[in-house]
Amino acid sequence: MSITLSVHGAAHTVTGSCYLLQTEETRFLVDCGMFQGAKTLKALNYADFPFDPEKIDFVLLTHAHIDHSGLVPKLVKHGFTGPIYATHGTIDLLSCMLPDAGHIQEFEVEQLNRRNAQRGRPEVTPIYTVADAEASLRSCSPVAYDTWIEPAEGVRARFWNAGHILGSASVEIEVNTGLQSPRMLRLLFSGDIGPDVKSFHPAPESPGNLDYLICEATYGSREREPMTLEARRDLLATEVNAALNKSGVLIFPTFAVERTQELLADLLALIDGKRVRDVPIFLDSPLAIRATEIFLDHADNLENGDEFRRAMRSHRVRTTETVAESMMIERMDGSHIIVAASGMCDAGRIRHHLKNRLWRENTTVIMVGYQAEGTLGRILQSGAKAVRIQGEEIKVRARIRTLDVYSGHADGPALARWVSERGPVMRGTILAHGEEEGLSGLHARLTGLGLDGDRIFAPDLDEVFDLLVEAPEARRRPAPRRLQPELVGRTDWHNDLSKLWLDISEQLESAADDRARKVVIRRMRRALEGKSD
Repeated sequence: MSITLSVHGAAHTVTGSCYLLQTEETRFLVDCGMFQGAKTLKALNYADFPFDPEKIDFVLLTHAHIDHSGLVPKLVKHGFTGPIYATHGTIDLLSCMLPDAGHIQEFEVEQLNRRNAQRGRPEVTPIYTVADAEASLRSCSPVAYDTWIEPAEGVRARFWNAGHILGSASVEIEVNTGLQSPRMLRLLFSGDIGPDVKSFHPAPESPGNLDYLICEATYGSREREPMTLEARRDLLATEVNAALNKSGVLIFPTFAVERTQELLADLLALIDGKRVRDVPIFLDSPLAIRATEIFLDHADNLENGDEFRRAMRSHRVRTTETVAESMMIERMDGSHIIVAASGMCDAGRIRHHLKNRLWRENTTVIMVGYQAEGTLGRILQSGAKAVRIQGEEIKVRARIRTLDVYSGHADGPALARWVSERGPVMRGTILAHGEEEGLSGLHARLTGLGLDGDRIFAPDLDEVFDLLVEAPEARRRPAPRRLQPELVGRTDWHNDLSKLWLDISEQLESAADDRARKVVIRRMRRALEGKSD
C-alpha cells in the first residue's frame, strides 16, 4: 500500500496552494490555487498541470482566495469532471471571484496581445475565460462545518472553521491505509489560519492527534503587538488623519474579500465617531462590491454582523462598477479615500490609481495585506524611488505606509500555539504557504516548543512525500520540477530588468550634461558588446 502527498504549490512562496494526495485507489487535490508574484512564477499558471486533470477524482477547497482556488476553472477546462467540495460561504464567494478572475485574464490578455502585435510577437490566450469559470461553478458541492463527508471509498473529510475569511476551513482527512495498524492515516490541512483580532469570525477550530499536519507559515517570523478592535481603529485613525492632511488623497490596495469589508467597517466607525474627517470613500472594485453583498447575505453568521450591516449601508461609500466611473475619480478635487483591488497591486484597478497618483506628493498609499516577493506592492513597500507600471516609468513621491493590523493571517506566536494545540502530530509537520523568512521563523518557534526538528519539513515545489514510510529522512523523494527551488518566491530577471531600466533612466537624468549622458550610453553599449573601456 502506498499513500503519497505531492506539493504542487505554496512551497517557499505564499501563492499557488495545491496538494495532490494519491492512494492506489484514488487521486484528489486539496486546493488548486493561482500563482502570484514574479513573472517567472506566474508563468506556471499558463503551463500544463504536473498531473492529469482527467484522473483527479475530487477537490477539497480550504477557501475562496484566488491563491487557493484560482486554477479550478483551468482544471475543469482541461478535463476534470469530479465534484469540488467547499463550505457554503466559500462557494458563494467563488460565484463572483472565479468569473472576475476570468474577466481580468481576458482583459489583460487583450491588452497584452495588442502590444504583442505592435512588437511582432505571437498572441497568447487566457488561462481561462469568464465562461470557463462559470462552467466550473457547476461542479461545486457545499458541505457544512464539523460534518464528515466520504468523497471516495476509503477517504473521508471534515471541514473546520479556520477564522480567516468567510467560509474558510481547515480540512481534516482520514485515509484507509489497508494496514492493520494504524488502519486510518489522519491528516490536517490548515488552509490559512486567521489572526487573534478580526471583525467577523470566531477563533479557529480543528482536531488534534494527527499523523501529519500541513500548516501555513505566512507570518511565521512575525510577532505583532497585542491588539484589540478599538486599538486597531486607533492606529487606522492616526494614519488616515495624517494622509488626509492638506487635501491629501489616501489609497488602500486591498484584497476584495474580507480585508475590504473590515477596512470599510472601521473607516465608517471612525467617521461616525468624528475621529477622522468625513470625506468621500470610493469602493473601486466590482469584485469587492459583489463580495460585500455576499457578506451581507451571511451577516447573521458573522460576529458583529449588525454593525457590519449598518456600515455597509452608509451613504458615505460610493461604489464604482464601470471603468468610466473608476476613471472619473481622477477628476476629484480635495481629500478622498480610494479602496481598490488587488491587494498586492499586481492586477485590477489599483494599478490605474497608482499610475495616476504615485508621483504626487499629496498621495498616501497604505498597504494592509501581505505583499509577496516580486509584486509591485512589495517593491513599493521596500522603498523604490520609481516603478514601472504597464511599461511606463512612474516616480514615487507618494508616502508608502504599512498597516499590518488588517492581515488575515495569524502571526508567528499564534501559529505556533495553534500547531502545539493540534498535538500530538506523530509522523510529521509540513510547513507551506510561506517565504523563507516565515518558514524558518515558524520552524524555530516549533522546535523551541519541543517539536522534533527532524519531523518538520519545508518542501520545495513539486516535492513528493511517502506518507507511510517510518524514517523521516526517507519520506521525501525526488520528482520532476517545473521550476528550480532558487527561482521560487524570489524576484526574477523581469524584476531585475525593470530595475535596470529605472537605474539607467536615473543615471541619465542625473548626468551633468548631454556629453556626460553620451558617455553613459557608450559604456552601456560596450558592456553589451562584452568590451571594456
